[in-house]
Amino acid sequence: MIKNKNIDHLKSLISALPEEPGVYQFFDENNTIIYVGKAKRLKRRVASYFNKVHDNAKTNIMVRKISEIRHIVVNTEEDALLLENNLIKKHQPRYNVLLKDDKSFPWICIKKENFPRVFVTRNLVKDGSEYFGPYTSVKMVKTLMDMIRSLYKLRTCNLNLNQEAILNGKFKVCLEYHIGNCKAPCVGKISQEEYNETIQAIRNILKGNIRMVTSHLKSKMTDLAEEFKFEEAHIIKEKLELLDKYQSKSTIVNPSINNIDVYSILEDEESAYVNFLKVVNGAIIQAHTIELKKKIEESKEDLLLLAITEIRQKIFSTAKEILVPFDIDLPYSGVKCLVPQRGDKRKLLDLSLRNVKYYRLEKLKQGEKSRKQSHSDRILERMKNDLRLKDLPVHIECFDNSNIQGTNPVASCVVFRNARPYKKDYRHFNIKTVVGANDFASMEEIIYRRYKRLLEENQTLPQLIVIDGGKGQLGAALNSLGKLDLRGKISVIGIAKKLEEIYFPGDPYPLYLDKNSETLKTIQHLRNESHRFAITFHRQKRSKAFVGSELDRIEGIGPKSVQKLIQRFKSVDNVKKATINEISAEIGNSKALSVWKYFH
Repeated sequence: MIKNKNIDHLKSLISALPEEPGVYQFFDENNTIIYVGKAKRLKRRVASYFNKVHDNAKTNIMVRKISEIRHIVVNTEEDALLLENNLIKKHQPRYNVLLKDDKSFPWICIKKENFPRVFVTRNLVKDGSEYFGPYTSVKMVKTLMDMIRSLYKLRTCNLNLNQEAILNGKFKVCLEYHIGNCKAPCVGKISQEEYNETIQAIRNILKGNIRMVTSHLKSKMTDLAEEFKFEEAHIIKEKLELLDKYQSKSTIVNPSINNIDVYSILEDEESAYVNFLKVVNGAIIQAHTIELKKKIEESKEDLLLLAITEIRQKIFSTAKEILVPFDIDLPYSGVKCLVPQRGDKRKLLDLSLRNVKYYRLEKLKQGEKSRKQSHSDRILERMKNDLRLKDLPVHIECFDNSNIQGTNPVASCVVFRNARPYKKDYRHFNIKTVVGANDFASMEEIIYRRYKRLLEENQTLPQLIVIDGGKGQLGAALNSLGKLDLRGKISVIGIAKKLEEIYFPGDPYPLYLDKNSETLKTIQHLRNESHRFAITFHRQKRSKAFVGSELDRIEGIGPKSVQKLIQRFKSVDNVKKATINEISAEIGNSKALSVWKYFH
């Protein structure tokens, strides 16, 4: 399973996902979209990211960065495919490798220029040009472009065809004119008005009126068949089939549904949630949900009308038809309000309602997270007051030493953020400059090493340092902070174990906190964590030292032989239990005899 520090929060979100088709979006801790994907079953697909280690290293890195999950429910897999692509193009998430040209959907562009060109592109440029699509089938786009070019003779060059240059004879006709593919607007053989009429006809076709295209294709197919050109007629037939398929399946909803807004509302005691879907040319191009906090006894109708007004102003909507779940009195002239009871428009309304339900569920999950955060804020505020600190102790570090009669001296540093352990930043220390059991000197060493490194690496410093010990250890820590010019810049306290006394620098009298105080409990938690962490590390070192020293005492047994024995038998106890023949197989007869005699 992939490690993620937010895994509990993410599991709660995944548990609320539906087993329906849709699009999911992963956000990092900066609330930036890092991935958009589609799924036949949202819950199953999203959960699959977290229940295994992936072969692709980038996927594992992405999963570790996920901080939030959001989704949009749709009706079919093909709907999810188109919606996913729209969102990828809009947000360009870091981990969506499908943004490459061979993976994104094509658009047909009518370029904003004199004598506009019509061409296929995968890049949308905001220069006033018109874009139609996206199209799920490249073959279908080619069919449309072939038909447009056979019906209308358009230019394909990128010349700047301004009237002055044309009148001055700056241009000459090219091969496209000579082979009959262009009417040569560059030399004035077609007027701007006549050319624009052609563009308008193409625009109508791209908006969905393909009767003209299909009629032309059928006529041409019949002519070719009558001329016994059956192969060419079959090619035209395939193009007709592609156009039929385009009409029926290439859009998210019914292609006859054009430029409408869909609204649904869900409310509880405190809030109302309104979902908005925008449908243009049969495709959902926008989806948004807002939350309205109730102040008085507003009716559902008033809340919905308020949300519609807010959203229409925000997105500059010009839709002349609005779908809603119940009748409302719209103040907009020329805008029709419809409450669909059946058909494709009813399905759209149901889809919007499903999305607002899932949004509310996510908000409830987020509310639980916020309550936990509020608990942390209260503890930090209490600690600030009880310990007379200048700042909230959001970042706390606690230190402890561990040794037995001066052997294998070690120390630990544990880190709390927002009053909770942040184990990623825990650190072990091997004492390097102190000989024997000297807790004061050991504390002085590790404090100096810890904060010298943080300063050198320009890392953030804690607001509070907790020293496990009384006045002596606290004084040692202050000596090191003074050497680093940090004394007075970071708050430092010491906690003595017996009576849980809190010592402050320069104050001979300790502070005694109530045993039920959240401040004392947090400090005790820090102290116990640092003690546990130091003891664990010390035991590991003692164990390794004991293994080495026990075998090293045997005369004639060198480091390489010791290493072979530990690799083979795993522990000294297993070496003791081994037969002389088993030991001999690893290090030879004479050394094996020495080992066997030593233990037996």
